[in-house]
Amino acid sequence: MSNPARAGSAGVIQTERLDLLPLGVPFLEAFLEGDAAGAARRLGHPLPPEWQPQAWVSRRLAQLHADPTLEPWLLRAVILRTTGRMIGRAGFHTAPGPDYLQPIAPGGVEMGYEIFPAFRRQGYATEVVAALMAWAAQEHGVRRFVLSIRPDNLPSQRIAQHFDFHKIGSHIDEEDGLEEIFLLDLDCEV
Repeated sequence: MSNPARAGSAGVIQTERLDLLPLGVPFLEAFLEGDAAGAARRLGHPLPPEWQPQAWVSRRLAQLHADPTLEPWLLRAVILRTTGRMIGRAGFHTAPGPDYLQPIAPGGVEMGYEIFPAFRRQGYATEVVAALMAWAAQEHGVRRFVLSIRPDNLPSQRIAQHFDFHKIGSHIDEEDGLEEIFLLDLDCEV
């Protein structure tokens, strides 16, 4: 794997064009309490209209309340460095090695990402996925990565192919419906 990411200040993952900023408890609490201005202050960047409350935001906050050491793994804002604009979100669902991944990716981690519509088709999602994997592999020794992607999400399917993820199954997600499960095992690269 190439080295597309470098660690920045305060846990920021930096790429050529992007800063991936960890979103901690103060930001999430302010946002979920409806204090968009306070959340933006904590982030250090304006919140875009695409950033809306969803069930996973509350889930990530609950995870952080239960275990504050998860902050570097969970939710990150994707900031376009040249403009300071938040163009998406990304992160892992847990720290490495959660019970639910043991049968398919022992010691692995599942990641997710979203680039807001106005910024799609410019390579940002590919850059984010590369950076997250490089950070997890180089800083924490993670060797297995999982993506769950809806069959109709062709751009994300192409990203999985780009990085040589292999489809290993499918499941029904409570929020997103049918998702295909993809695995990249760096120890099995040819």
